[in-house]
Amino acid sequence: MRAARCDSYGPPDVVTVRDVPDPTPGPGEVVVEVRAAAVNFPDVLMVADKYQVSLPTPFTPGSEFAGVVRAVGEGVRSVEAGDAVMGSAMSGAFAELICVPAEGLTPVPEGLDWPSAAAFRVTYTTAYHALVTAAGVRPGEWVVVLGAAGGVGTATVDIAHRLGARVVACASTHERLSAVAGAEAGIAYDSEDLKARIKEITGGGAQVVIDPVGGRYAEPALRALAPGGRFVTVGYAAGEIPRIPLNLVLLKDLTVRGVELRTLAQRHPDAPAGAARALADLVAGGMRPLVSRVFDLDHVTDALNSLSDRTAVGKVVVAIGDGC
Repeated sequence: MRAARCDSYGPPDVVTVRDVPDPTPGPGEVVVEVRAAAVNFPDVLMVADKYQVSLPTPFTPGSEFAGVVRAVGEGVRSVEAGDAVMGSAMSGAFAELICVPAEGLTPVPEGLDWPSAAAFRVTYTTAYHALVTAAGVRPGEWVVVLGAAGGVGTATVDIAHRLGARVVACASTHERLSAVAGAEAGIAYDSEDLKARIKEITGGGAQVVIDPVGGRYAEPALRALAPGGRFVTVGYAAGEIPRIPLNLVLLKDLTVRGVELRTLAQRHPDAPAGAARALADLVAGGMRPLVSRVFDLDHVTDALNSLSDRTAVGKVVVAIGDGC
């Protein structure tokens, strides 16, 4: 099979596409013919060896995919050859075939094409858990979403709006904000005072901040929370982990929580099933991810670079095989 390979750490350009052996499923595993794989910022970090978990080289990057089951290993009963599935893994998705544990797969919701299915699971699941599992967002509350033009950001705005929240979308420029649907207001934080504008729009302070970006805008967003507000951190796309003065949390009775999908089920065993049901209902109601660009496998470095240089809006997808 053909696969993108990272032989040494560095920028996206170190990734090359070549032939590697086909995987064979072991007990409890499934081989999936990948039709499309979404690109997430952690993929860029893993290639650069800057992610929280280091992967030894060589490896195939890519953590989110959709495709058709080719073969199942011993003991697998949940899926069979020919099933349309979507899933996530630490790595391996930028390839014609991927071998994953069966429990990491779910059926593709009706109505999603291959690029949309590949773009859906990680970002929308992250967004749902940030809003519901961590923040407990309620209808009518003001929700501020940082990095609102990115993959997790657009998903968070979409879900929050559909849950009845009042959303303030925040991104670097008004141009990037123009692609974001579902927000009641927008703030271009590279040219506007984030804290002042949040307080102005919300009438004194937001109830929830969802932050997949980190960096220098985390603290002013936290300062713009109303007393009793909730701040949820889900990633650090800015490349900098913010340091929050804890006296702010104390003085305003704030709650700071984190969402990390790899370990979420261990801490909240019932949350994944509830999220899957809720998201399926939202898809049935017309919810779709924003897929802005689709690259083929030979141009996977261009796909990674579009996230590295922060020009991507919504989700970027790599189409593989019949995934276009």
